[in-house]
Amino acid sequence: MKIVKMVLICMAVAVPVAFGAFYYGRTLGSHPHEEEVHGEGAHGEGEHGEHPEHREQEHEHDSHESREPESAHADEDHVLLSEDQIRALGIVVSEAGSGKLETTLTLPGEIILNDDAHALVTPYVSGYVKEIRKRQGDSVQKGEVMAVLESREQADAGAAYLAARERVLLAEKTFQREESLWRKKISPERDYLESKMALSGARIEARSARQKLMALGLSKAAISRLPQRVDASLTRYEIVSPLNGQVLEKNLSLGEMVESTTSVYRVADMNNVWVRINLLQKQLPHLKKGMDVHIWGDESMPAATGRLTFIAPVVGRETRTAVGRVTLSNPDGRWRPGLFVKARIKAGEKQLPLMVPKKAVQNIGGESMVFVPAEGGFEGKVVTTGQSDETHTEIISGLSPGDSYVTHGAFELKATLMTDAMDSHAGHGH
Repeated sequence: MKIVKMVLICMAVAVPVAFGAFYYGRTLGSHPHEEEVHGEGAHGEGEHGEHPEHREQEHEHDSHESREPESAHADEDHVLLSEDQIRALGIVVSEAGSGKLETTLTLPGEIILNDDAHALVTPYVSGYVKEIRKRQGDSVQKGEVMAVLESREQADAGAAYLAARERVLLAEKTFQREESLWRKKISPERDYLESKMALSGARIEARSARQKLMALGLSKAAISRLPQRVDASLTRYEIVSPLNGQVLEKNLSLGEMVESTTSVYRVADMNNVWVRINLLQKQLPHLKKGMDVHIWGDESMPAATGRLTFIAPVVGRETRTAVGRVTLSNPDGRWRPGLFVKARIKAGEKQLPLMVPKKAVQNIGGESMVFVPAEGGFEGKVVTTGQSDETHTEIISGLSPGDSYVTHGAFELKATLMTDAMDSHAGHGH
């Protein structure tokens, strides 16, 4: 037992001595001359219990810190910056003041066909499909032949016109002869008057036959070519496009019997389309025809600007909305009917006592803050926001007119605060 007590007494004395020697060695370790004298020990360690590598790393770390460039430092909501750092971050300070807030309406919309440039093509006669020249997706010009029918009705109308035209020619010759004989006192006046009446009747009949052909859809040029046709060609009926555009639908096949009531094509001019929007009753007082409307779809479609061209004069009994229509230019055809879009309308402006750019307000820790100049840098100031538009936000409290604040670079200041907070948390974790 005596031996055990002696060992414990020795350990009790040795531990404090060793700790004091370690601390004393740390103190002297910064002197290079002492390292040269006491650099080696029994086990490759320094005299004061440290490895030489550790001392070298400490010196390297100190040297690195001495060469570290100046960096931003944040203390809670206070960011310290030098003048060079302020310029490098592009921070701009302005005075807070009043401004106009745009009142906008954002509404859902749908691209639809322009009914003023959209047509259902229907033949005016019945017949069999002999030729198909235009198919779905093809471009057409006004008056261009899209399909050809073989029509008995067309042949009858054409024959009636040609017969009437021949009767006019015959009546004209008869009238000229009778007029000449009457003037020479050879023929009585009665014969002259009868020939004159016969010519007038023939002309009326021919004009009626011509109008019937036009009612069947034949152009003046097509009618003028009828006398040069052979008899078999009188059955030929050409279906032509009523406007410039694109074939959206084709509803006929070769050899098919088509009735005069059948819509065989649907053609639309896609250079202009409509956007249909529904307007709430409370929104109607803020809108009027001629307003510009901002239209956009998904991210793949660039935005465009249209014009509000129609507001329904009545409100739907069930929906309590009025239909609005926006005319949108579509030269490249990217606004396809059936697409759902968003429509934003600038409905007016409102003067507010204090406004700042949206980017000047940053959300930090669940609070809205703006940065204001402070000693050595900038500090975050909690504000209460109000109304906002696409670019600006109203400030209700926390900032006064004339106060200086950061208009550009607020996000960079926020990032500095957040980075410092994370570094501080990580340091406390060790």
